[in-house]
Amino acid sequence: MRLLLISDTHLPKRAKALPPQLLDEVPRADVLVHAGDWVAGATLDLLQARAQRLIGVYGNNDGPELRARLPEVAYAELEGVRLGVVHETGPAQGRERRCAERFPELDVLVFGHSHIPWDSMAEDRLRLLNPGSPTDRRRQPYCTYMTAEVAAGRLTAVALHRLPRGS
Repeated sequence: MRLLLISDTHLPKRAKALPPQLLDEVPRADVLVHAGDWVAGATLDLLQARAQRLIGVYGNNDGPELRARLPEVAYAELEGVRLGVVHETGPAQGRERRCAERFPELDVLVFGHSHIPWDSMAEDRLRLLNPGSPTDRRRQPYCTYMTAEVAAGRLTAVALHRLPRGS
């Protein structure tokens, strides 16, 4: 099972459209995970129409329309992997401990908010992933997204992808 992980699209405030390279990835994924800050319902509509399956949450920049359509925290079991999605996890310092305490039942937690890619383990059991942002790199050198594979109850082949500048 192929996963596509994105967050913080911020359309149309930070970019006019999603990068073509990212849109090309959507139909190739079995599951698209979006960790919030869509900003416009049109982005949710677009990705729902193109994705085989979408798991998403709202973020701090998402208004009432998106909050009515999306949960604050989403959960799914994907071929034995217990996945959670949330927008904010707080400051980087202490993140692993806080998330392990808050989500003791999960194997993988996808989060956003900072626009900073992140891949770490908490207590040797919880993988924390932030795909960055495909549209707003902030102080990062590139806009980014992640892909991963799920098979036989394991998350494998996690990869961070850089998008060309100006895409």
